[in-house]
Amino acid sequence: MMKKEDLRIVFMGTPEFAVGTLKALVEGGYRVVAVVTQPDKPVGRHGSVLQPSEVKQYALSQDIPVLQPEKMKDPAFVEQLRSYEADLQVVVAFRMLPEVVWDMPRLGTFNVHAALLPQYRGAAPINWAVINGETVTGVTTFFLDHDIDTGRVIMRRQFDIPDDADVEYVYDGLMHLGAEVALETIDRIIAGDGQVEAIPQEEMMTEGVTLHPAPKIFKETCRIDWSLPSKRIYDFVRGLSPYPGAWTMMQPVTGNAVVVKVFKTTKCPEKVADERPGTILVEKNKLYVVTGDGVLRIDALQMAGKKRMDAAAFLNGMRNVETNVME
Repeated sequence: MMKKEDLRIVFMGTPEFAVGTLKALVEGGYRVVAVVTQPDKPVGRHGSVLQPSEVKQYALSQDIPVLQPEKMKDPAFVEQLRSYEADLQVVVAFRMLPEVVWDMPRLGTFNVHAALLPQYRGAAPINWAVINGETVTGVTTFFLDHDIDTGRVIMRRQFDIPDDADVEYVYDGLMHLGAEVALETIDRIIAGDGQVEAIPQEEMMTEGVTLHPAPKIFKETCRIDWSLPSKRIYDFVRGLSPYPGAWTMMQPVTGNAVVVKVFKTTKCPEKVADERPGTILVEKNKLYVVTGDGVLRIDALQMAGKKRMDAAAFLNGMRNVETNVME
């Protein structure tokens, strides 16, 4: 039987979410022979400073070789990757891989996905699960194949989403759960001498159940539609909080509209309002906005160019807020 110290692993990932699994591999005594991550990103006013990914920073701190290809099919990169003679590749929060890469190791390549596949295939599964008001999500490990997030499932583990949880809470929970499931997946592969049961996703689809996608989120995706029901907006806000942040335009009677990000709201089922959606109401230093079926209280928000603040601080710094409209 193989030992984990002998199994040559190449790890692929970029953001902080992926560091959780990489760190667990290193600290667990698994043999990570190389790391593949995105090229350093230009930051700063003129893009003159290059910022390494969180995965690269951690890999360098552990003296692990780092590869940063511009293109995954680049022959020089493919040859360099092959030189590490990986038995297995582990992918967390990375880009789509060509077959020449995912098919390279003798034991294959598996991905750690932050959802219960086949639900929430795509780039932003954590956000969309919260936006859609799910009460349960989880982590899936699966073997990569030609399409995005469609490969044979090795393991799934559930994670509860409390009604008041935002994306940050779920992100942190799934980062730790993903690391646990990744290590358990590797241990299953080792225990089976490379053979492990993996179920085609087609066999996991229940008839009549709608599959929810999880596409990449853009700025326009994050705009609040106040005509929606309160519960939908409540979930939408926490599904984008604290990053990238749900936003709306605050339109005064005269003058230019201002972008306002909304980070936290409270449902107010006892309150009713006849005003049109987006109307601002102020009562006893509390800020409310009318929705499609009621009222939401705004608890934390941020005006363009300002810091995040609670509603009381916002109201203290604004005159005649109720003459504005959120739209």
